[in-house]
Amino acid sequence: MSFLRAARAALAGQSCLPRILVAVVIVILAGLSLSCGSSSTAITSPRNHSAYVTLPANGSVLLVSIDGASGVISVGGQTPKQQGLSPTGLALSPSKKFLYVVNSFANTISIFNINSDGTLSLSGAPIPAGSTPNGAVIDPSGQYLLVTNSFFENAQGSISVFSIDSSTGVLVPVGSQVLANANPSSILFTHSGKFVYVTNPTIGMVTGFSFASGVLSLVPGAPIFSGSGAAALAVDGGDQFLYVANPSASNLPPYESTVGNISGFNIDPATGALSPMAGSPFTSSVGASGPTAVAVAPTGSFVYGVTAGSSSSIWCFSITPNTGQLVAVSGSPFSLTAGGLFALFDPSGNYFYIGTQTGIAGYTYDPSTGAPTAISGSPFAIGAEPGKMVVTP
Repeated sequence: MSFLRAARAALAGQSCLPRILVAVVIVILAGLSLSCGSSSTAITSPRNHSAYVTLPANGSVLLVSIDGASGVISVGGQTPKQQGLSPTGLALSPSKKFLYVVNSFANTISIFNINSDGTLSLSGAPIPAGSTPNGAVIDPSGQYLLVTNSFFENAQGSISVFSIDSSTGVLVPVGSQVLANANPSSILFTHSGKFVYVTNPTIGMVTGFSFASGVLSLVPGAPIFSGSGAAALAVDGGDQFLYVANPSASNLPPYESTVGNISGFNIDPATGALSPMAGSPFTSSVGASGPTAVAVAPTGSFVYGVTAGSSSSIWCFSITPNTGQLVAVSGSPFSLTAGGLFALFDPSGNYFYIGTQTGIAGYTYDPSTGAPTAISGSPFAIGAEPGKMVVTP
């Protein structure tokens, strides 16, 4: 006899009040029974992810798997090695059907079809890019690929814009290359897709553009000075603030012994124009080398700047609401294995990955304090120095 049937049986011969009390118990227990049953079927394991990493020295792209429950990285296969390519930047289509890889030495872009098991198949011959292409990004709509080219004309670099065929992945150039000041390297879109920003490391600047229907237009005041070596960019989730890592910038007292800093800019929501936020630039209390990669946590609470090595290598700041100003968290900088090749979070926001000179370092982080903790087995060797990395949603 089930518990509910036994309880009903207990009603026999009882007064009205006890019957009411027992009935209430039955209803509560029944509700708990249904709740427990439904929750057991609703619980799902964290999703695993695939990720792709360029290996410039090998001339190939590596497939890795990320365990959703632990963040552990497992090395998979890689595309055939080809000399003379030096693949660096890469971009994943939102449909997860195509991967675009920029070949810096060959001045080309390779297009890969992504198979159901995550492996890559080259789709035709690489197409021409600009001179010494570097960074790549796809707009949030998935319709356009943008690629930075280090050299174009008159010591200026450029951005190439391509439209993407959603069914075949084929790229078609949109207009002519757009001047983007000296040596444009890192590139990103705001989440809205309205604005594009690139770093110009050799002049310590950031160049901003508005973007509509494949057309780039300089934002007012562009380019704007950021800091020596301006190398990497990150934007907050609300498209209010832009953060730029300046690895070789000098600092004013009392931080004159620290190399490098992070500039913070306010983004004008109407024009995309940048204005330095109060207190910028922000730096660490200790640091012999400046950050060359930067990332904003998906919670929107923290900014991380990462440097090579394992001494004072991970800078962590909390983001002040409304102003975007950065405040170093307790324990920062953290002396943990890091590197300056890239810094990114997985789509779930649970794990933080850093490109080192020998592989990939992986961390979880405390959502309250921002403090990072190494994932078991980190850093993960991948057989060669990585270029850039993207993770599938």
